[in-house]
Amino acid sequence: MLPFKQCPVCGGEMVEKEVEKLLRGGNHTAVVRVKAEVCLHCGERLYSKETISRFEQIRTKLSRQEVAEFQPLGQSFQVVVG
Repeated sequence: MLPFKQCPVCGGEMVEKEVEKLLRGGNHTAVVRVKAEVCLHCGERLYSKETISRFEQIRTKLSRQEVAEFQPLGQSFQVVVG
């Protein structure tokens, strides 16, 4: 059973889904797949305390450039338009 039956933001229906979350730390970015409660109306995502703690650990490792355990996905580029 989900902790929230209704979205705390809009009152919409909440369902559990697997989602991708982008985490940034320093110059690095990680794509993390996790389970979250997602509102079917507004898209609000709610994460467990354990998942949020894991996000913090990953951000710290990214900032410290401790990325040996992470799988590379390619390269990222910044493009300035204007």
